[in-house]
Amino acid sequence: MVSNVLRLLGVAVTAVAALLLSPVPSATAQGCPDVEVVFARGTGEPPGVGGVGQAFVDALRAQAGPRSMNVYPVNYAASSDFMGDRIAFARTVVDGIRDAGTHIEATAANCPDTKIVLGGFSQGAALAGYVTSAEVPEEVPAEYREFIPNPMPSEVADHVAAVVLIGLPSPEFLASGGAPPITIGPSYVGKTLKVCAPDDNICNGAPAGPPSLSHAMYGVNGSVNEAAAYVVARLGPTPPPPAAASMTPAPPAPWATPAQ
Repeated sequence: MVSNVLRLLGVAVTAVAALLLSPVPSATAQGCPDVEVVFARGTGEPPGVGGVGQAFVDALRAQAGPRSMNVYPVNYAASSDFMGDRIAFARTVVDGIRDAGTHIEATAANCPDTKIVLGGFSQGAALAGYVTSAEVPEEVPAEYREFIPNPMPSEVADHVAAVVLIGLPSPEFLASGGAPPITIGPSYVGKTLKVCAPDDNICNGAPAGPPSLSHAMYGVNGSVNEAAAYVVARLGPTPPPPAAASMTPAPPAPWATPAQ
């Protein structure tokens, strides 16, 4: 059953999450940022962007130069119930798909010049992949379809600079639990990076089973730095730094009396 299979995603992640977690930057800074990161954490990680997500955000901040950046953690349960009954399904991935999509659409509408970066790790990567879909997968059972949000409008893709999917569950892994396949929408294919360590059996197509240690190591194996570099390359030219204030003193007024 998929709930048993996906519960295993949290085992290896939890082993290193404490080493990677740090406070999540606020997503409510005034004004429109240059970059808005929308990231979904992995199974079993506490609310926020998760350990791998925080490592990715830190790497992106380090490489993004003077760009201002907000971070939005996708609000969803990240539980091991991926496709159980309708209530469990609605409270896990579908809630996250709706939350991420709504935030991306609002950002595109309210901050049209902001570059949006969509990402996720493990179950969160699956969620982010579903967000890009141009249509609801045919494999979704009819009784679940009433819970599925509509795909984002096609024009929203123009505001998304990059999609980063870290440890994305493979089609074989998803099929083993009856989860629908992930089809990246046509407007996002050319801007999507899938990061999968060779020994990560969750994403490499191996038969479903307990996650290998590699699945929990993305925050420390250099992958997040590569993912950040990919995103920065897609953000476009670095904006010029703010002009420095002139330190040259103004000339005295002609009527001023020199100090004695």
